Amino acid sequence: MFSPQGPTLRELAVQALSSVERGYDLLAPKFDHTPFRTPDTLLDAVARVLRELGPFGTGLDLCCGTGAGVGVLRQVCAEPIAGVDISAGMLAVAREREGADVHWVRADARALPFGPVFDLAVSFGAFGHFLPHELPGLFGQVHAVLRPGGRFVFPVVAPARPGSPGYWALLAFDTAMRVRNAVWRPPFVMYYRTFRLADVREELERAGFTVELGALPDFGRRPDGSPRCRVVVATRRTGAGPSR
Repeated sequence: MFSPQGPTLRELAVQALSSVERGYDLLAPKFDHTPFRTPDTLLDAVARVLRELGPFGTGLDLCCGTGAGVGVLRQVCAEPIAGVDISAGMLAVAREREGADVHWVRADARALPFGPVFDLAVSFGAFGHFLPHELPGLFGQVHAVLRPGGRFVFPVVAPARPGSPGYWALLAFDTAMRVRNAVWRPPFVMYYRTFRLADVREELERAGFTVELGALPDFGRRPDGSPRCRVVVATRRTGAGPSR
């Protein structure tokens, strides 16, 4: 939920009628007081997985926002780390909060300005800003900045069960965003139901990754026994490029 220090309804409305970049520039000073920030429980759960896989050398927080994922990278990376985001406002907050020792870079995740210099890339809560047809390019960019054997790790929350209150809430949100983007420019791309695990796995493998899925036990299981939250561990295959 929003805290008293969070944005007002008017501020959220202005953000929603802006572009993604401008919207997050406006929201940045209060972002950490909104439910949009990845909760510490999820960050901690992913950090535990990474500690078992690591240690790592260099690390990248993709679409870093105000730098929540950088705290995870600090725990598992022994060499310099970087955070990249399209919003200068979010990066300014991240730099103030997490320090200038991190290499903060303003860039579009679909055109990363790095060579293959990272051993680990993480991302938290950003994939709703990419349309399904953009995933091959996005994953190709991550593949290009990882060294062979490097890992791309991120959590995926299980979709709400059809007919549940969460299902209808997310459906209503995505429908409202589609209507907004059909009648208003610039678009604000943020959809909760387009990042499907089966499609994600297929696109990662096509981009040149070997994909493993693990459960995050802190979040329990659904009535059918499946995990409520998984962690995706995609490893760049040695000597492998994207397949066609």
